[in-house]
Amino acid sequence: MTLKHKYAIGCLVQWYEIEIIEEYIESLKQAINQIENKQNVIVDITFTTDQTLEKINESQATMDKIEDRFFQMMRNFDHDVVWRIARELTTIADYRREFNDRYCEKVDVLMWGETDALIPKQTFEILDNLHSSVKNTTPKYLGFFSTCKMWDDSWKPLEHPDFTNKPFVANDYDNWWSLKYTMSAREMYKINEETTELDVKIVSPHKFNGCGLVISSEVIKAGVNIPKSVFFVHEDSAFMWMTNKVLGNIPQYLIKNILLVHNRNHPKKRLYIKGERADGTMNEKRRSNEWYVKANKMCEQNYLNLFNPNYTSFTWKDALK
Repeated sequence: MTLKHKYAIGCLVQWYEIEIIEEYIESLKQAINQIENKQNVIVDITFTTDQTLEKINESQATMDKIEDRFFQMMRNFDHDVVWRIARELTTIADYRREFNDRYCEKVDVLMWGETDALIPKQTFEILDNLHSSVKNTTPKYLGFFSTCKMWDDSWKPLEHPDFTNKPFVANDYDNWWSLKYTMSAREMYKINEETTELDVKIVSPHKFNGCGLVISSEVIKAGVNIPKSVFFVHEDSAFMWMTNKVLGNIPQYLIKNILLVHNRNHPKKRLYIKGERADGTMNEKRRSNEWYVKANKMCEQNYLNLFNPNYTSFTWKDALK
């Protein structure tokens, strides 16, 4: 497959995610290896070592060894990667905002990667065909691959068809279709290989999360981005609201029968963190930190009041008091 257009896919890696990032990288390699002109895909990765929020448990790991692991992964990537070390506090909102700005004038399509994502092999071929099909009629658009089972029925339109009719069981870690199951790339490939003809739908109103979000560069050029008041989380929801405010209900194309895995509860997602609850779900681990609960709530209030002229935004200073 030869790409007609240019792409950038970006991912922020926190130091405590070092044991999970290799799975994302390997799936990304597989996707890039389907392409002849690989230079048309820019891979961007920021690795942050800051400990303002989470502190490392030095009885389990050292930052030097974690950094060495990351350097080795970059050396073994077999593709040109734009990577950097961030030694200051950098959140997913910070990274994605800067990624959008950095690449919107260099490529045609942006994609948000995530450390707990597995990228389909067909990703860039599908995106290239999609962009070729719509660039002259709807140059400002969003895209999303189908996803695993989500939290409630409002997400069903985004679920891959193989998941949709399976039961929702809150604490099921064993069945491949369950909310908390950790899926392998091999399992994802098997599901996607069953697709012979793409099912592309339009989602309206917009519905997506940040894992694997596809954005035509024209959206960012038009002034849409993550507001700086969203300093931590809820950046995907805030981006959606800003898109709607600036551009209205532009098309969101959903590749309904190609699965992009989002392993939200991967057991290796948060490791080596001093004082953090060791058991429970990822959400329970995060919420065992008082700062997280405060920052999460403040970001939520900020994005819910984006268009409130009488509201003053919270900041990290407020969250860390």
